Amino acid sequence: MIPARAHTGSMRLSDFWQRMHALFGEAYAESLAKDYVIEELGSRTVRQALADGISAKEVWRAVCVTFDVPARAR
Repeated sequence: MIPARAHTGSMRLSDFWQRMHALFGEAYAESLAKDYVIEELGSRTVRQALADGISAKEVWRAVCVTFDVPARAR
């Protein structure tokens, strides 16, 4: 597991999780990250993609596209 303060790409992992929790709520964000397969991530979940070394920024972009996140929330 990557430490919370690790820097992946140009977005800190802690920033990524703050955005996920702000957007979806803590419980749903955690569930979504574990269970929802995102095509833009090579048919991986958020957790799988991060574990496989995909940058937090790239994962965040895929989440935004998949869930049609408004520009102001990106």
